[in-house]
Order: sequence, then C-alpha cells, then structure tokens
Amino acid sequence: MVSSKVRFGILISFVTISGFSQGMLLPLLAIILEQNGVSSLVNGLHATGLYIGVLLASPFMEKPLQKLGYKPIILIGGFLVVASLAFFPIWQALWFWFILRLLVGIGDHMLHFATQTWITSTAPPERRGRIIAYYGLFFSLGFSLGPTMTRLLTIHESLPFIVAATLCFIVWSLMFFVRNEFVNTNDGIETVEMKSSIGRFIKTGKIAWVALLAPFAYGILEASLHGIFPIYGLRIGHDVNLISLVIPFFSLASLITQIPLGIASDKIGRKRMLLLVITCGILIFFIGALLEDSVVWIFVTFAGAGMFLGSLYSLGVSYMADLLPKALLPAGNIMCGIAFSLGSITGPFLGGKFIELFPNTSFFYVIIALLLIVMLAIASKKETVDVMRAS
Repeated sequence: MVSSKVRFGILISFVTISGFSQGMLLPLLAIILEQNGVSSLVNGLHATGLYIGVLLASPFMEKPLQKLGYKPIILIGGFLVVASLAFFPIWQALWFWFILRLLVGIGDHMLHFATQTWITSTAPPERRGRIIAYYGLFFSLGFSLGPTMTRLLTIHESLPFIVAATLCFIVWSLMFFVRNEFVNTNDGIETVEMKSSIGRFIKTGKIAWVALLAPFAYGILEASLHGIFPIYGLRIGHDVNLISLVIPFFSLASLITQIPLGIASDKIGRKRMLLLVITCGILIFFIGALLEDSVVWIFVTFAGAGMFLGSLYSLGVSYMADLLPKALLPAGNIMCGIAFSLGSITGPFLGGKFIELFPNTSFFYVIIALLLIVMLAIASKKETVDVMRAS
C-alpha cells in the first residue's frame, strides 16, 4: 500500500477530477439546452439537479463512513460519477439528464465528504489553512479545466462526456492502491445529544453556522458563473468560444491565491480573511457590471473575482474545523456540502429568474446582492476563537 504522502496526492486527484466533472457539466449542459431552445428559467432549475443530489445523499453519509471507512465511500462515489458521465450521450431528454445530474451530485458528494473529512481530521491545527488550501486549489484546477470541454462540442456532442468519463475512471482506479482507514470521533467529549446524527447536526450548526456561510457563498458563485452566465453571455452577444475561455479564469485565478490566502488565514483568522475577500469580490463584480460589454473586462472580472472569492470554500472548511471538536468533524463536513449545495441551487434559480425579469440589467448585480447578504451575516457574528482551535 502507498505512503501517507502518496495517499494525500491520490485524494487530491479525486478532488481535481470531481471539480473537473462539475466544471464541465454546468456550462456544457447549459449551452446544449440553450441551443435546443430551453428557457433560461428551466435551464437554471435543471442545473440544480447536481446539488439536489448532494442534499438527498447528505443525511445518509455519516453512518456508512463510520462503519465502512473512507475508501469504500470514495470508490462508490467515484463509480457513480464515471457511470453517470458515460450515460449522458445515450439519450438526450430533460428528465433523463436530470436523473444523471442527481447521480453525479450524489457521487461527487461522497467523494468530497470522504476526502474532506480524511484531510481535515489529519491536518495539524497550526497548518490547517495551508493544507486545506491545497484541497481548494486542486478543486479549482479541475473546475477551471472542465469548461474547456465545451469546445469539443464542435467535433461531436458526445465527446466531452466520453473524455470526462475516461479521465474519472483512470483516477478512480488509483484508489485500489490506498489502505482503508476509519474516522476517529473518540475525543472524550461526546455528549448524549451528540450520539444521534440529528443531534450532531444541530450541535454543529449552533457552533459553526458562520463558517457554513462561506461554502454557501461559493456555491452561489460556482453554479451561477458556470450555469447561468453562459446563457447571459450568449444573450448579450458574446461568442460561445469566448464564454468557454472566460469561465475558467475564475478558477484559474484562484490557483494563484489559494495557498497565500490559506497561510494568511492561519495568521490573522478566518473571519477577518472571509470579510476581506468578500468585500473585494463585491467591488470587482460591481466594476464588471458596468463594463460587461467589453471582452477584456469580462476576463478581468472573472480573474479578479477568482483571486479573492475562489478560496471561499477552503476558508470556510478551515474555519469549520477550527470551531468544531473532532467528534463533530464528519457532521461539519457534511453540513459544508449541504451549505455549498443550497448556494448552488439558489444561484442558478435566482440568476435564471433575474435575467428573465430584468433582461437589460447586468447579471452580476444578483451576485453582488447575495454576496452582500452573506458578508453582513458573517460580520454580525461576535468574535470568537477563530484561529487554530485545539481539537
């Protein structure tokens, strides 16, 4: 079996391929459905299938992880993703593709939950921000490469799905070389209300609700920019090839800042860092809304937003791990996935509705409004120990 360093590399490769599959599906299916005459509202609702799958699976994840360990959960999740991607070219129907989106969402969440819990539970508190930043970095790398698959549509509509399924299968096969491990929740502080899953979720929500807002905000951004902006971009006259090039800039730019922001959050605290990056993101989207007809400024907007907001998920996970004892980390990681999914559902729904009701108003304004609400909620939380909580 492989060493701990090689295991970490394999886990990160799963994160990368998960980001790749999500980053590909959102714009790819949005463009295909838009070209087939599907309304933007239905298109946006259809995009939520990925995240509804996450919500459906979330309540049932914790117990299997404790009983089976990390490896079986990752293998089952990876198989669902590979099989679902392979089935997309077989039949083009809204309901069939929606079911496949659900299955991809369930599989991706199993991958994220198991790998994320494995990494957060073994990361030293004083280097937690840096280590989890690698998690966010490689997810962003995969997510930035995913939208480039839309360019394969000019060759054949089935080709992007075939390429993605093949890549996912290659990474999935690596897991067979990793030794299984089990989650350790025995930290000596388990209480009566923490013995049930519902009790652990309630306890986690009370302690770490503020940390969950960051994955929620990231979900809004990811799904809106990848699932709705392609529709909006086509309607304001931008080319499909341009859209496929500009969307990855959000994730690519985050590769530059993930590690520095993670290290900085270890020093100044997660809450302060979150407020800083969200404020900068709002300013960037406001400038982008004023200059969205310019191709250059669209690229600048996506890159600038990615540099600051592309770390929201990893910062939120680090903040959650700071606040919670190890006994609650599995529940905390599940709730991060739930928060991310709720944001991912909220973003496309509001974005699709917004561009139908206000076709002459910039799509970026709805993102600004949602980010502003999240920022005010985080700011309202009283200062607590938000750096390196000993767990």
